[in-house]
Amino acid sequence: MRFDGRVVLITGGAGAIAGATGRAFADEGATVVLAGRDAGNLAAAAERIGGGGGKVDWIAADVTDSRQVAGLVVEVVGRHGGLHVAVNSAGVFTAPVPLADLDEADWARHVDVNLTGVFLAMKHEIAHMRANGGGVIVNIASNIGAHGRRPGLAAYAATKAAVSALTRAAARDHIADGVRIKAVSPGASDTPMSYRPGESRADRDARVRTAVPAGRVSDPAEVAAVVLWLASDESSFVVGHDVVVDGGATA
Repeated sequence: MRFDGRVVLITGGAGAIAGATGRAFADEGATVVLAGRDAGNLAAAAERIGGGGGKVDWIAADVTDSRQVAGLVVEVVGRHGGLHVAVNSAGVFTAPVPLADLDEADWARHVDVNLTGVFLAMKHEIAHMRANGGGVIVNIASNIGAHGRRPGLAAYAATKAAVSALTRAAARDHIADGVRIKAVSPGASDTPMSYRPGESRADRDARVRTAVPAGRVSDPAEVAAVVLWLASDESSFVVGHDVVVDGGATA
């Protein structure tokens, strides 16, 4: 029960990795608050976590809107008495397209959600944490930001690489405030994002066996386990690092 009595906010809360992370935090005693734009999906995700006996809540908010993000943090603290851990998992991932054919609106959407959304979330999370004894922030990046080898994902790769850089810079800025900031870069995990257009599960698994030294996709719970370790006191001397969880794909 490493997180007994702690309040954990997870943006992009309806996603597969966010759901596994929320469940893992709840299993270790945390009060989990899921945030995102779609109230219906958030309510369903909260029900899945709460069905296992976890303490879970949800709040609809758009991470690209600074006023909504500020209000989200205020609401979390008002409902649950604090904010001790934040996992910034909100992100978008569109169908692959070569950079020359990338629509400018799609580029802007990637920047708004994947990068500006993390900036705004950290800005308001840190403001609360440094005024209230500190806390931990874990940003979800991607191994695609490190290697960029998957065709057609220039916008995704660029914004996720930027999340890693932003994490390092913010970590140095705020470690003296008692706020520990780190990142996790998952590789292919068993989520809808691991499929290429038109792929079956068998096709995906065959492709991954040749591309990933471990020979498989990760279970989202495996990514969640790393997030929990980074958020725990066990990793108190880990600051600014981006931990890659990809079965050796970028080794």
